[in-house]
Amino acid sequence: MRITPSVWLLRSVGSLLLLAIISGTAHALGWSVPALLDSLLIAASLCLLLFAIIDAWRVQQQPSPQLQREVPSGLSLQHSYSVTLRFSHKGSSALTLKYFDHIPDSFACTSLPYSVRLKANCVSQTDYTIKPLRRGAFQIPGCSIRLPSPMRLWSAQRFLAQPSLVRVYPDFTRIQSGQLQATEHWLKQLGVQQQQRRGTGMEFHQLREFREGDNFKHIDWKATARQRIPIAREFQDERDQQIIFLLDCGRHMRSQDSALSHLDHALNACLLLAHTALRQGDAVGVQTFAGTERHLKPGKGRTQMSALLNTLYDIHPSQSSADYSAAVEQLLHKQKRRALVIVISNIADEADSDLLVAMQRLKKKHRTLLVSLREEVLDDLRQQPADNLQQAQLYCAGIEYLNARQRHQQKLSSQGIHLLDARPSQLTAQLVSHYLAIKKAGQY
Repeated sequence: MRITPSVWLLRSVGSLLLLAIISGTAHALGWSVPALLDSLLIAASLCLLLFAIIDAWRVQQQPSPQLQREVPSGLSLQHSYSVTLRFSHKGSSALTLKYFDHIPDSFACTSLPYSVRLKANCVSQTDYTIKPLRRGAFQIPGCSIRLPSPMRLWSAQRFLAQPSLVRVYPDFTRIQSGQLQATEHWLKQLGVQQQQRRGTGMEFHQLREFREGDNFKHIDWKATARQRIPIAREFQDERDQQIIFLLDCGRHMRSQDSALSHLDHALNACLLLAHTALRQGDAVGVQTFAGTERHLKPGKGRTQMSALLNTLYDIHPSQSSADYSAAVEQLLHKQKRRALVIVISNIADEADSDLLVAMQRLKKKHRTLLVSLREEVLDDLRQQPADNLQQAQLYCAGIEYLNARQRHQQKLSSQGIHLLDARPSQLTAQLVSHYLAIKKAGQY
């Protein structure tokens, strides 16, 4: 506990000091000063000193209020949440204290400290807002308070230990809102274009009356004979298939677009696609490489969504370079059943032979989709006018980089690698659209 003088005490001491200076100056100049004024000045100083000592002792003996904090244990990145503090004051009189909750630096919050009025023998509640700016697990150790003394001469600063563990997840709010809507309507809101079903590589769903536009090949003649009306077989997309995200966590994913890194955009897209796939009856898993290495085998159901969130929420891009061959070798060792493997990375402009060899090896066992994130600043650069030499040089450098990148991607595509080049802001819609197109075409 640390005790500091209040503003009122400092002003009182300053006033007495000013009067003492004036009185001393008058005596030095030989002016006539009543002796009573000197006596009153000395008495006032002694009284203030006595009251200050008593008040300091009383604030040291004063019990600290009890603190309870309510904060959601799971937060979504870049969304605001309310934190509630409850102070239990057992004193005999009301008081106003200031508090400063020890929020980590990765959270944005409104100006601290705050003031709250505590009533005697009551629980007083106060709220403030936080906004997480970074994923991961964070600890709020406690709250510092400034407790006024009974005579308001001192302010005692104390620390109330109240640890709270907070986990910041990728942006899952759209997943929660999607659960309240029909899947088709929800996907259209995301900008996902669902393609028409081609072929007949689907699972049987049910029998129903034949409708205009149905394929005559789908008529069930035995059921038609029994019911004496045309009966057709209805099919649904194949279920119980597997999707695995092979997620790059290396240095190329550190690129920043808006407030999020490429890895953050990739995580948001993976979670939304995982939610869609799980609702379609498929199993979803993930493996990360180049830095933090995590592996979650494919699974189904609501528990798998929670497992994905808890596996991915605290990974961050590292300074390591991506070793695609090692990552593919590790995946092939763990995943024996054929699956749709979605490799998400930021492919640089240089021709990466390791990536080409790894993708060729991977596509022999699994259906593959290589996703490359493109820096949005490069697309914006092409739309900006070049009014001076510096802007012209920057424009030419950006175009040269994009052309080299395009040549590299064309080399991958010419080798039969299915490639999706997407801006981070459009990744979610394009990735889900590709998944649905592959699924409806029965191309696993």
